[in-house]
Amino acid sequence: MHIEVIHNSKSLVAESFRTLRSNLQFSEFGKNIKLIVITSTSPNEGKSEVSINLAASLAQQGKKVIIIDADMRKPTQHKLTELNNTEGLSTFLLKKTGVDSINHLTINDVNLDVLTSGPVPPNPAEMLASVSMEQTLKAFGDFYDYVIIDTPPFTCSYRCSNLSEYCRCYPSSSRHKENKTSSSNRSKTKIRSCWS
Repeated sequence: MHIEVIHNSKSLVAESFRTLRSNLQFSEFGKNIKLIVITSTSPNEGKSEVSINLAASLAQQGKKVIIIDADMRKPTQHKLTELNNTEGLSTFLLKKTGVDSINHLTINDVNLDVLTSGPVPPNPAEMLASVSMEQTLKAFGDFYDYVIIDTPPFTCSYRCSNLSEYCRCYPSSSRHKENKTSSSNRSKTKIRSCWS
Protein backbone atom coordinates (compact mmCIF):
# COMPACT_ATOMS: atom_id res chain seq x y z
CA MET A 1 0.00 0.00 0.00
CA HIS A 2 1.25 3.48 -0.87
CA ILE A 3 -0.63 6.69 -0.10
CA GLU A 4 1.53 9.61 -1.16
CA VAL A 5 0.50 12.11 1.52
CA ILE A 6 1.24 9.53 4.22
CA HIS A 7 4.21 7.56 2.91
CA ASN A 8 6.00 10.37 1.07
CA SER A 9 4.65 13.43 2.82
CA LYS A 10 7.47 15.79 1.76
CA SER A 11 7.06 15.20 -1.97
CA LEU A 12 5.73 17.80 -4.40
CA VAL A 13 2.79 15.51 -5.15
CA ALA A 14 1.88 15.31 -1.45
CA GLU A 15 2.12 19.10 -1.22
CA SER A 16 -0.28 19.35 -4.19
CA PHE A 17 -2.83 17.25 -2.33
CA ARG A 18 -2.48 19.44 0.76
CA THR A 19 -3.06 22.47 -1.47
CA LEU A 20 -6.21 20.81 -2.83
CA ARG A 21 -7.33 20.17 0.75
CA SER A 22 -6.75 23.81 1.68
CA ASN A 23 -8.61 25.06 -1.39
CA LEU A 24 -11.60 22.84 -0.63
CA GLN A 25 -11.71 23.91 2.98
CA PHE A 26 -11.46 27.57 1.95
CA SER A 27 -14.27 27.13 -0.58
CA GLU A 28 -16.51 25.51 2.04
CA PHE A 29 -16.24 28.47 4.42
CA GLY A 30 -19.71 29.05 5.85
CA LYS A 31 -21.19 26.20 3.80
CA ASN A 32 -20.41 23.11 5.93
CA ILE A 33 -19.50 20.94 2.94
CA LYS A 34 -19.15 17.30 3.97
CA LEU A 35 -19.90 15.19 0.89
CA ILE A 36 -17.26 15.46 -1.85
CA VAL A 37 -17.47 13.64 -5.18
CA ILE A 38 -14.29 12.98 -7.17
CA THR A 39 -14.71 12.23 -10.87
CA SER A 40 -12.76 12.51 -14.13
CA THR A 41 -13.38 13.18 -17.80
CA SER A 42 -12.40 9.63 -18.82
CA PRO A 43 -10.90 6.43 -17.34
CA ASN A 44 -7.31 6.13 -16.12
CA GLU A 45 -6.86 9.78 -15.20
CA GLY A 46 -6.01 9.18 -11.54
CA LYS A 47 -9.28 10.10 -9.81
CA SER A 48 -9.01 7.16 -7.40
CA GLU A 49 -5.50 8.21 -6.34
CA VAL A 50 -6.78 11.76 -5.89
CA SER A 51 -9.67 10.44 -3.80
CA ILE A 52 -7.57 8.39 -1.39
CA ASN A 53 -4.91 11.08 -1.00
CA LEU A 54 -7.49 13.82 -0.40
CA ALA A 55 -9.21 11.61 2.17
CA ALA A 56 -5.89 10.85 3.88
CA SER A 57 -4.81 14.51 3.91
CA LEU A 58 -8.08 15.45 5.61
CA ALA A 59 -7.64 12.61 8.09
CA GLN A 60 -4.14 13.90 8.88
CA GLN A 61 -5.85 16.97 10.34
CA GLY A 62 -7.65 14.72 12.80
CA LYS A 63 -10.90 14.83 10.83
CA LYS A 64 -13.21 11.83 10.82
CA VAL A 65 -13.16 10.74 7.16
CA ILE A 66 -14.60 7.90 5.09
CA ILE A 67 -13.87 7.21 1.43
CA ILE A 68 -16.51 5.35 -0.59
CA ASP A 69 -15.69 3.53 -3.81
CA ALA A 70 -18.80 4.19 -5.90
CA ASP A 71 -17.13 3.24 -9.20
CA MET A 72 -18.81 -0.15 -9.14
CA ARG A 73 -17.96 -1.18 -12.69
CA LYS A 74 -14.23 -0.58 -12.28
CA PRO A 75 -13.48 -0.38 -8.55
CA THR A 76 -9.99 0.61 -7.45
CA GLN A 77 -9.94 1.60 -3.78
CA HIS A 78 -9.63 -1.98 -2.51
CA LYS A 79 -6.47 -2.33 -4.62
CA LEU A 80 -4.98 0.96 -3.44
CA THR A 81 -5.64 0.09 0.20
CA GLU A 82 -5.02 -3.67 -0.15
CA LEU A 83 -8.44 -4.60 1.23
CA ASN A 84 -10.79 -7.50 0.56
CA ASN A 85 -13.68 -6.51 -1.73
CA THR A 86 -16.12 -9.34 -1.02
CA GLU A 87 -18.21 -6.86 0.97
CA GLY A 88 -18.68 -3.16 0.39
CA LEU A 89 -21.04 -0.51 -0.96
CA SER A 90 -23.11 -2.90 -3.10
CA THR A 91 -23.77 -5.34 -0.24
CA PHE A 92 -24.30 -2.43 2.17
CA LEU A 93 -26.98 -0.86 -0.05
CA LEU A 94 -28.69 -4.25 -0.45
CA LYS A 95 -28.60 -4.58 3.35
CA LYS A 96 -26.70 -7.86 3.06
CA THR A 97 -24.02 -6.35 5.30
CA GLY A 98 -23.99 -3.55 7.84
CA VAL A 99 -21.41 -1.17 9.23
CA ASP A 100 -19.07 -4.13 9.69
CA SER A 101 -18.32 -3.80 5.96
CA ILE A 102 -16.57 -0.48 6.67
CA ASN A 103 -12.82 -0.94 7.01
CA HIS A 104 -11.06 1.04 9.75
CA LEU A 105 -7.46 1.77 8.78
CA THR A 106 -4.67 3.25 10.88
CA ILE A 107 -1.62 4.11 8.76
CA ASN A 108 1.26 5.90 10.47
CA ASP A 109 -1.17 7.23 13.11
CA VAL A 110 -3.62 8.43 10.44
CA ASN A 111 -7.14 7.02 10.95
CA LEU A 112 -9.25 6.54 7.83
CA ASP A 113 -12.41 4.57 7.08
CA VAL A 114 -12.86 2.88 3.70
CA LEU A 115 -16.01 1.42 2.18
CA THR A 116 -14.94 -0.52 -0.90
CA SER A 117 -17.31 -1.07 -3.82
CA GLY A 118 -18.16 -4.67 -2.99
CA PRO A 119 -19.08 -7.23 -5.68
CA VAL A 120 -20.00 -5.68 -9.04
CA PRO A 121 -23.83 -5.50 -9.27
CA PRO A 122 -25.81 -5.81 -12.53
CA ASN A 123 -27.34 -2.34 -12.03
CA PRO A 124 -24.77 0.05 -10.50
CA ALA A 125 -26.39 3.23 -11.87
CA GLU A 126 -29.73 2.32 -10.29
CA MET A 127 -28.03 1.54 -6.98
CA LEU A 128 -26.31 4.93 -6.91
CA ALA A 129 -29.67 6.64 -7.58
CA SER A 130 -31.53 4.58 -4.97
CA VAL A 131 -33.22 5.76 -1.79
CA SER A 132 -30.84 3.48 0.09
CA MET A 133 -27.85 5.41 -1.31
CA GLU A 134 -29.43 8.72 -0.34
CA GLN A 135 -30.06 7.48 3.18
CA THR A 136 -26.53 6.11 3.43
CA LEU A 137 -24.94 9.41 2.40
CA LYS A 138 -27.12 11.37 4.81
CA ALA A 139 -26.20 9.02 7.67
CA PHE A 140 -22.50 9.18 6.83
CA GLY A 141 -22.71 12.97 6.52
CA ASP A 142 -24.10 13.14 10.05
CA PHE A 143 -21.37 10.87 11.46
CA TYR A 144 -18.23 11.91 9.53
CA ASP A 145 -16.56 15.26 9.06
CA TYR A 146 -15.95 14.38 5.38
CA VAL A 147 -17.30 11.74 3.00
CA ILE A 148 -15.14 11.34 -0.12
CA ILE A 149 -16.87 9.51 -2.98
CA ASP A 150 -14.81 7.99 -5.80
CA THR A 151 -17.24 7.89 -8.73
CA PRO A 152 -17.15 6.68 -12.35
CA PRO A 153 -15.76 8.94 -15.09
CA PHE A 154 -18.24 11.11 -16.99
CA THR A 155 -17.69 9.07 -20.14
CA CYS A 156 -19.22 6.03 -18.43
CA SER A 157 -22.96 5.43 -18.55
CA TYR A 158 -23.81 7.08 -15.24
CA ARG A 159 -25.78 10.26 -14.69
CA CYS A 160 -23.84 12.71 -12.55
CA SER A 161 -27.12 13.89 -11.05
CA ASN A 162 -27.39 10.57 -9.21
CA LEU A 163 -24.95 11.79 -6.59
CA SER A 164 -24.84 15.54 -7.16
CA GLU A 165 -28.28 15.84 -5.55
CA TYR A 166 -26.69 15.04 -2.19
CA CYS A 167 -23.15 16.44 -2.61
CA ARG A 168 -22.11 20.06 -2.45
CA CYS A 169 -18.60 19.77 -3.88
CA TYR A 170 -17.64 18.12 -7.18
CA PRO A 171 -13.92 18.26 -8.10
CA SER A 172 -12.76 16.47 -11.24
CA SER A 173 -9.42 14.93 -12.18
CA SER A 174 -7.75 14.90 -15.57
CA ARG A 175 -4.30 14.28 -17.01
CA HIS A 176 -3.36 17.56 -18.66
CA LYS A 177 -1.35 16.15 -21.58
CA GLU A 178 -3.86 13.42 -22.41
CA ASN A 179 -7.02 15.39 -21.83
CA LYS A 180 -9.06 16.22 -24.91
CA THR A 181 -10.49 19.72 -24.80
CA SER A 182 -13.86 18.59 -26.16
CA SER A 183 -14.10 15.84 -23.52
CA SER A 184 -13.23 18.29 -20.78
CA ASN A 185 -15.78 20.80 -22.03
CA ARG A 186 -18.49 18.14 -22.18
CA SER A 187 -17.72 17.22 -18.59
CA LYS A 188 -17.94 20.84 -17.48
CA THR A 189 -21.32 21.11 -19.20
CA LYS A 190 -22.52 17.99 -17.39
CA ILE A 191 -21.33 19.33 -14.04
CA ARG A 192 -23.19 22.59 -14.66
CA SER A 193 -26.33 20.66 -15.59
CA CYS A 194 -26.15 18.77 -12.32
CA TRP A 195 -26.50 22.01 -10.38
CA SER A 196 -29.09 23.67 -12.60
